[in-house]
Amino acid sequence: MFVGEQPGDQEDKQGKPFVGPAGALLDKALEDAGIPRDDVYVTNAVKHFKWEPRGKRRIHKKPRMSEIKACRPWLEAELRAVKPAVVVCLGAVAAQAVLGPQFKLMQNRGQVQTSPLAERVVATIHPSAVLRAPDSEGRRQAYQMLVDDLIVVARMLRRR
Repeated sequence: MFVGEQPGDQEDKQGKPFVGPAGALLDKALEDAGIPRDDVYVTNAVKHFKWEPRGKRRIHKKPRMSEIKACRPWLEAELRAVKPAVVVCLGAVAAQAVLGPQFKLMQNRGQVQTSPLAERVVATIHPSAVLRAPDSEGRRQAYQMLVDDLIVVARMLRRR
Protein backbone atom coordinates (compact mmCIF):
# COMPACT_ATOMS: atom_id res chain seq x y z
CA MET A 1 0.00 0.00 0.00
CA PHE A 2 1.43 3.37 -1.06
CA VAL A 3 0.37 6.48 0.85
CA GLY A 4 0.91 9.92 -0.62
CA GLU A 5 0.29 13.32 0.89
CA GLN A 6 -2.93 14.54 -0.69
CA PRO A 7 -4.54 14.58 -4.13
CA GLY A 8 -2.99 16.90 -6.67
CA ASP A 9 -4.82 18.93 -9.28
CA GLN A 10 -5.32 16.04 -11.73
CA GLU A 11 -6.17 13.59 -8.96
CA ASP A 12 -8.78 16.01 -7.62
CA LYS A 13 -10.31 16.42 -11.06
CA GLN A 14 -10.32 12.69 -11.88
CA GLY A 15 -11.15 11.40 -8.39
CA LYS A 16 -8.27 8.90 -8.36
CA PRO A 17 -4.86 9.03 -6.66
CA PHE A 18 -1.60 9.33 -8.61
CA VAL A 19 -3.00 9.89 -12.10
CA GLY A 20 -1.09 13.09 -12.86
CA PRO A 21 2.60 13.63 -13.66
CA ALA A 22 3.74 12.32 -10.23
CA GLY A 23 1.64 9.21 -10.80
CA ALA A 24 3.27 8.57 -14.17
CA LEU A 25 6.68 8.92 -12.54
CA LEU A 26 5.62 6.56 -9.72
CA ASP A 27 4.53 3.98 -12.31
CA LYS A 28 7.96 4.17 -13.98
CA ALA A 29 9.79 3.90 -10.64
CA LEU A 30 7.69 0.88 -9.65
CA GLU A 31 8.57 -0.79 -12.93
CA ASP A 32 12.27 -0.01 -12.50
CA ALA A 33 12.17 -1.44 -8.96
CA GLY A 34 10.37 -4.61 -10.10
CA ILE A 35 7.06 -3.98 -8.33
CA PRO A 36 4.01 -4.73 -10.51
CA ARG A 37 1.75 -1.66 -10.52
CA ASP A 38 -1.33 -3.89 -10.46
CA ASP A 39 -0.18 -5.24 -7.06
CA VAL A 40 -0.12 -1.77 -5.51
CA TYR A 41 -2.95 0.01 -3.71
CA VAL A 42 -2.44 3.79 -3.69
CA THR A 43 -4.10 6.35 -1.48
CA ASN A 44 -3.37 9.62 0.28
CA ALA A 45 -3.09 10.57 3.95
CA VAL A 46 -5.24 13.65 3.33
CA LYS A 47 -8.31 13.09 1.21
CA HIS A 48 -8.91 16.61 -0.12
CA PHE A 49 -6.87 18.82 -2.43
CA LYS A 50 -5.69 21.90 -0.58
CA TRP A 51 -4.68 24.60 -3.03
CA GLU A 52 -4.32 28.28 -3.76
CA PRO A 53 -5.00 29.99 -7.08
CA ARG A 54 -2.06 31.19 -9.14
CA GLY A 55 -3.36 32.61 -12.37
CA LYS A 56 -5.47 29.89 -13.94
CA ARG A 57 -3.62 27.14 -12.05
CA ARG A 58 -4.44 25.50 -8.73
CA ILE A 59 -1.19 25.22 -6.75
CA HIS A 60 -0.77 22.63 -4.01
CA LYS A 61 -0.62 23.84 -0.39
CA LYS A 62 0.83 21.66 2.35
CA PRO A 63 -1.90 20.29 4.65
CA ARG A 64 -1.90 21.20 8.34
CA MET A 65 -1.46 18.52 10.99
CA SER A 66 -5.11 19.05 11.98
CA GLU A 67 -6.15 18.11 8.42
CA ILE A 68 -3.94 15.00 8.53
CA LYS A 69 -5.52 13.98 11.85
CA ALA A 70 -9.03 14.66 10.55
CA CYS A 71 -8.45 12.26 7.62
CA ARG A 72 -6.78 9.55 9.72
CA PRO A 73 -9.98 7.47 10.23
CA TRP A 74 -10.21 6.96 6.46
CA LEU A 75 -6.55 5.93 6.25
CA GLU A 76 -7.01 3.51 9.15
CA ALA A 77 -10.08 2.02 7.45
CA GLU A 78 -8.12 1.54 4.22
CA LEU A 79 -5.30 -0.18 6.11
CA ARG A 80 -7.79 -2.54 7.79
CA ALA A 81 -9.43 -3.35 4.45
CA VAL A 82 -6.25 -3.76 2.39
CA LYS A 83 -4.09 -5.48 5.05
CA PRO A 84 -0.88 -4.56 3.21
CA ALA A 85 2.36 -6.51 3.59
CA VAL A 86 4.17 -3.17 3.71
CA VAL A 87 3.15 0.48 3.72
CA VAL A 88 5.22 2.82 1.58
CA CYS A 89 4.98 6.49 2.54
CA LEU A 90 5.62 8.88 -0.33
CA GLY A 91 6.99 12.10 1.09
CA ALA A 92 7.35 13.66 4.52
CA VAL A 93 3.66 14.43 5.08
CA ALA A 94 2.62 10.83 4.43
CA ALA A 95 5.50 9.52 6.54
CA GLN A 96 4.58 11.77 9.45
CA ALA A 97 0.92 10.75 9.12
CA VAL A 98 1.88 7.08 9.47
CA LEU A 99 5.04 7.24 11.62
CA GLY A 100 4.40 10.36 13.70
CA PRO A 101 5.21 14.07 13.43
CA GLN A 102 8.77 13.59 14.68
CA PHE A 103 9.75 11.39 11.71
CA LYS A 104 12.57 12.82 9.59
CA LEU A 105 12.27 11.62 6.00
CA MET A 106 15.74 12.31 4.65
CA GLN A 107 17.43 10.78 7.70
CA ASN A 108 15.33 7.60 7.61
CA ARG A 109 14.19 7.07 4.03
CA GLY A 110 14.54 3.55 2.67
CA GLN A 111 14.71 1.99 6.15
CA VAL A 112 12.09 -0.41 7.46
CA GLN A 113 10.13 1.20 10.32
CA THR A 114 7.23 0.07 12.51
CA SER A 115 4.11 2.01 13.36
CA PRO A 116 0.92 1.44 15.33
CA LEU A 117 -0.76 1.54 11.92
CA ALA A 118 1.46 -1.01 10.16
CA GLU A 119 4.05 -3.59 11.07
CA ARG A 120 6.37 -2.66 8.19
CA VAL A 121 6.68 0.85 6.81
CA VAL A 122 9.20 2.30 4.37
CA ALA A 123 9.28 6.02 3.68
CA THR A 124 10.73 7.57 0.55
CA ILE A 125 10.57 10.83 -1.33
CA HIS A 126 7.40 11.78 -3.14
CA PRO A 127 7.57 11.44 -6.94
CA SER A 128 6.72 15.14 -7.21
CA ALA A 129 10.04 15.89 -5.46
CA VAL A 130 11.76 14.34 -8.47
CA LEU A 131 9.73 16.54 -10.80
CA ARG A 132 10.54 19.67 -8.77
CA ALA A 133 14.32 19.10 -8.71
CA PRO A 134 16.04 22.19 -10.13
CA ASP A 135 18.00 20.54 -12.96
CA SER A 136 18.42 17.27 -14.86
CA GLU A 137 21.17 16.00 -12.54
CA GLY A 138 19.04 16.74 -9.49
CA ARG A 139 16.10 14.93 -11.08
CA ARG A 140 18.32 11.96 -11.92
CA GLN A 141 19.62 11.75 -8.35
CA ALA A 142 16.16 12.14 -6.80
CA TYR A 143 14.71 9.50 -9.11
CA GLN A 144 17.52 7.10 -8.20
CA MET A 145 16.80 7.65 -4.49
CA LEU A 146 13.13 6.83 -5.10
CA VAL A 147 13.95 3.68 -7.06
CA ASP A 148 16.56 2.55 -4.52
CA ASP A 149 13.98 2.85 -1.72
CA LEU A 150 11.40 0.95 -3.79
CA ILE A 151 13.96 -1.81 -4.37
CA VAL A 152 14.10 -2.22 -0.56
CA VAL A 153 10.31 -2.74 -0.67
CA ALA A 154 10.54 -5.16 -3.61
CA ARG A 155 13.11 -7.29 -1.75
CA MET A 156 10.87 -7.37 1.35
CA LEU A 157 7.95 -8.53 -0.75
CA ARG A 158 9.99 -11.27 -2.47
CA ARG A 159 11.14 -12.63 0.92
CA ARG A 160 7.56 -12.72 2.13
